This record gives sequence, structure tokens and C-alpha cells, in this order.
Amino acid sequence: MNALWEFLSFSDPNIRYVAFGSVLLTASSAIVGSFTFLNKKSLVGDAIAHAVLPGICLGFLLAGNKNPIALIVGAFVTGWISLVLVEYITTKTRIKEDTAIGLILSVFFGIGILMLTVIQKSGNASQSGLDHFLFGKAASLVGSDLVTFSIVAVILLVMVLALFKEFSLLAFDKDYARSIGLPVKGIELVLTSLIVLAVVIGIQAVGVVLMAAILITPAAAARFWTDKITVMFFLASVFGAISGLSGAFISYTAPSMPTGPWIVIVISTIAFISFFFAPTRGVIGRYIRQAKIRKTINDENVLKILYQLGEENKNFFIPRLVDEIIRKRFYEKQALISILKRLTRQGYIERTRNLWGLTEEGKNRAQRVVKIHRLWELYLTTYMHIAPDHVHEDADTIEHLLTPELEERLEKILGYPKVDPHQSKIPYREDVDTKL
Repeated sequence: MNALWEFLSFSDPNIRYVAFGSVLLTASSAIVGSFTFLNKKSLVGDAIAHAVLPGICLGFLLAGNKNPIALIVGAFVTGWISLVLVEYITTKTRIKEDTAIGLILSVFFGIGILMLTVIQKSGNASQSGLDHFLFGKAASLVGSDLVTFSIVAVILLVMVLALFKEFSLLAFDKDYARSIGLPVKGIELVLTSLIVLAVVIGIQAVGVVLMAAILITPAAAARFWTDKITVMFFLASVFGAISGLSGAFISYTAPSMPTGPWIVIVISTIAFISFFFAPTRGVIGRYIRQAKIRKTINDENVLKILYQLGEENKNFFIPRLVDEIIRKRFYEKQALISILKRLTRQGYIERTRNLWGLTEEGKNRAQRVVKIHRLWELYLTTYMHIAPDHVHEDADTIEHLLTPELEERLEKILGYPKVDPHQSKIPYREDVDTKL
């Protein structure tokens, strides 16, 4: 705790540079990377990150030292060239985009490693530390780096806010954007420039190898928590900032631990938690919803069987043996008894020793399921012209999913019919029966 409070006090200039620099880098990269994620071009960030290495080396060779401006300009140029080549290969040849990205990524990175080797063997003393661009070294950030990060973060944020609607429209419906006269190529040019700029600046902290994770992972994690694009961007920036600050803190408490890789580990952990525990899209939440749906389907199927047995005897409240239900529709006996007990607890079934019968509430619920099933069969045969012997399976599914609003609409479309395609009576509520 003492280390945590000392870190959060930011009294040490080195802590301020590393912490604020990491937060600015990860948060701004996450915002830009969200558009890359939505455009389904996640590998583009990886291609740019690897393609900037020869630009960094070229900037160093031309300047003769690690001039920040020369390195950034060189990286920006080769990053841009890599995207142009990917677009050209994809457009002019039959090679798909993912293959083109793999080609450009490997070629540019190979050239960069070759140039880096040449520089290291040239005897130029200024080349010391140039290899940090491979894996990053956030712990070496200084005040000038923080200023640069701040400027870039402001540029990225202002451009994203100014063109948020246009970027969003391109991400979801590029053809519509083109049809209403938006300059699609120009907007894509601006977005690509922002992505390249984010990557060029970011590799100083996390390096060429890990930059794609900083760009894409916060957006991927945020997507699990929301369907709203504005909320997604906010969460992506928050997740990015948390990972940046956490990585800096871990590096501070354990100096032997590199900041960049720990930033990636933290954001990957956030993504992992989101993947499993997000309430709507998470694996566990989805599994719980599916389990509830399966229970609902099993419950309603059993109620429907009891209702159909009641139709045969003109009495819906006669208690039935488990074997009678199984003869109508096969169930494992223990599984069926479990369902019957659950329905009894819910008040849909009454139990008398080994006999099970519908309550009034259970009869009403079963009646609705049967009605929807038969209405849907009639709809498919009337409007979709499907043979009556081919509609049962589809109706067996839709009977559990149709909302009351759609149920009412279906009744009106069909004109409140009295029988289904198999001449079975369609049961209505009493208030509808009086209208008929």
C-alpha cells in the first residue's frame, strides 16, 4: 500500500512521465483503434506497427542520430507506404486483404531488422537504444516524450470528435455514405493517418511487436459490454488508461518488469474478463440465458403435452401419469419429473401422489403455446405456401419465441381463424372467443 500511495502521489518526475505518458498513449490509441476494430481491419494495426521499423532506421540514417522528429517522420512515411501497398495489392490482384497484410508485414519488418543490424554494426554511438523500438521501453520516457504524447493525444481526440459521425458511418455502411455524397476516400485517408500516427507514437512505449494489442484489445474488450458506439469508445479509452496506469505501477514496484509488456498483459486480462463475464455478450451470461431458454422450452413443451392430452378427453385438468406424457413425447423419466416439479413450484401444475395435472394458470399458458403453434403453421401454409406436413418443426420453435405483440398481429393478419392446416382447433382467450 505504501508503494501504491507513493506511486499515485506522482511526486517523482520519472513516475509522472511514465504514468501519464502510458495513459495518454493507451487511451488515445484505444479510441483510434476502435474504428479499426469496427471496420474489421484489426490486422492493419499490426501491419503498420511492423512497417514503421524501416522508417525509424531510415530516419536515424538520414539524421545521423536519434532525432525524434526524424524518427517519427520516417516511421510515418513507411507506415503510410505499407497501407498504400496493402490497398494496391488487394485492389489490383486476386490476393485477399489478410494475405496482403501478411506479405507487407513480413517484408517491411524483415527490411527493418536488416537495417537495424547494419546500424548496430556501423559503430555510430548514437544508435544505442534504437533496438528499444522492437519491444518498447516505457520506463525511459522523459518530459519531452510526455509533451509529444499530449500533443498527439489532443490531435487524435479532436479529429475523432470532429469526424465521429463520418467515421461511424463508414464503419457500418460505407455504400450509404458514398450514396449521400460523403468523400469516402478522403475520410478514409484521415482515419488511416490517425491510425498511423497513433502507432508511430505508441511504439516508443510498447514496441513494434506489442503495438497492435494496444490498438485493438481495448476496443474488443469494450465491445462485450455495450451495443452503443459512444459507450464503446468511452469504455475502450477507460480500459486503455487503466492498462497504461497499471503497467506503469507494476513496473514501478518491480523495476525488473518492463512496462510495455505489462500494459499488454493488463489489457489482455481485462479483455479476458470481458469475454467471460460481460452481462450481455459474455460467455457466462450467454450460457445462463441459453439455460433459461432451454428451461422455458422444456416447461412449455410439457404444459403443451398436458393440454393436448386434455383436448383428447375434453378435460384439461385430469391428472396424468408420467408414462402418459412420455408416450406423447419422449423424455428421460428423471428429467421429466424434474420439469414437473419445477412447474409445480411455479404454480402451473398440481401434484397428487404420482399424478400431475394442470392448474388454471398452467392451462392458460399451455393454451397460448398451442395457439401460437397452430397460428404459425397456418401462416406458413397460407402466406409462405409451405406444405402442411413441413411446418410442424418450425412452429415448434417459434411458439416459444413469439412476443405478445407479434402474437396479436399474427391473429389479425390471419383473421382469427378457427382451425389450423391440420383442422385442429385454434384455442383463443375468452375475450377473443366472444368477438368470434
